[in-house]
Amino acid sequence: MHRILLPLALLFSAPSLAARWGSPEVAGLVTDQAMDEISGLAASRTHPGRYWAINDSGNTAQLHLMDGNGQHQGSVDVVGAANVDWEDLASFELNGRHYLLIADTGDNGGIRQDLALHVFEEPADLGQPATLAWTVRFRWPDGPRDCEAAAVDPVSGEVLLVSKKRVPAELFRVPLEDAGELRVAEKLGNLVGIQQPDAGDLARSPLYGRYRAQVTGADLSPNGRVLAVLNYRSIHFVVRQPGQGWQAALATALPHLPLPWIPQAEAIAFSLDGQEMRVGSEQLPSPLVRYRIESKPQAAD
Repeated sequence: MHRILLPLALLFSAPSLAARWGSPEVAGLVTDQAMDEISGLAASRTHPGRYWAINDSGNTAQLHLMDGNGQHQGSVDVVGAANVDWEDLASFELNGRHYLLIADTGDNGGIRQDLALHVFEEPADLGQPATLAWTVRFRWPDGPRDCEAAAVDPVSGEVLLVSKKRVPAELFRVPLEDAGELRVAEKLGNLVGIQQPDAGDLARSPLYGRYRAQVTGADLSPNGRVLAVLNYRSIHFVVRQPGQGWQAALATALPHLPLPWIPQAEAIAFSLDGQEMRVGSEQLPSPLVRYRIESKPQAAD
């Protein structure tokens, strides 16, 4: 059989990316009370095949380790940062060291004047606490807003943040390094085309129907090219071509995957090899949903 060779730009174009993911599967059921309000997930680099999770505000300042099926493997205390309103978690490698970033960016009341991005060296020993490496403090350029989605791009040295309640959702960036001063987030553009609730959504679920389009999580693919953005309805992808910035990537239509019904889907993470995604919930018990790449396109010779 002849192999059809396509240009790389076409193989990894935005519309084709969503089509490569298979149907959602239930990887397992999250039942442990230690992870009763998961607001962020991140693939572990020190414990391959496992994932770190954090809980939302009102919970202890801890990191929780689960396996790929959602089974609790252990918890570690966090030293140096309180859980004001932890909303997302990202893992990354920088200068040969493994780190976790906790986005303390939740603001349901729209009153927080400055927010924090806490960075910890990833724990290798579950018997030892996670100690703060540095904190990036920042504010929004034009007043408070809620934010539950963060991802780290260590190559460009920035944290990507997506607003929750604004329509359309907004993409910002903040430098990853601690400059010892309050940073101001830079707006990169809007995520246009995310489907908003209609009358049917509100009729079926008067409480949660109006929240279905609000962005609750994000993660960056291991190759740094795809920003996955989660809401209660779907996963949207912002895809940039080699050498392209995020502003240009936002100018194209955002491909998306439908999400099966999950109570309060608020956490998403790529696997370390980029071949899987997992989606977690803020409620117990709840399924840990997995998407897998169905086929990996081959580059031209």
